[in-house]
Amino acid sequence: MFRRAFWFTAGAAAGVWATTKVNRQLKKLTPESLAAQAADKALEAGHRLKDFALDVKAGMTQREDELNDALGLTQDPDRPDNVTALPGPRRLRAIENDKTTHRTKFSYNRNEDH
Repeated sequence: MFRRAFWFTAGAAAGVWATTKVNRQLKKLTPESLAAQAADKALEAGHRLKDFALDVKAGMTQREDELNDALGLTQDPDRPDNVTALPGPRRLRAIENDKTTHRTKFSYNRNEDH
């Protein structure tokens, strides 16, 4: 008698457990639930994309500061628009004009190579 009562109770508990699991899965598959899940995933992806963009921007700023330091570019606090000051123009000696002949010092004649 106790054996039958035990198996009857175990079967009833298994049936309740299975019914509960099936009902939870069915609720997850309703159109409203699917729409809410999709919206949550879209918000999560948007936050990840925003975090990525902020990381990229911070990296760009850091790298720009490193390059400015390496090139000797500095901010001029006296300028009202606070634009980065560039060094003056440099002239290359190889292409400077010779004062006496008004020709370049190192002219290249492609016919001399043949």
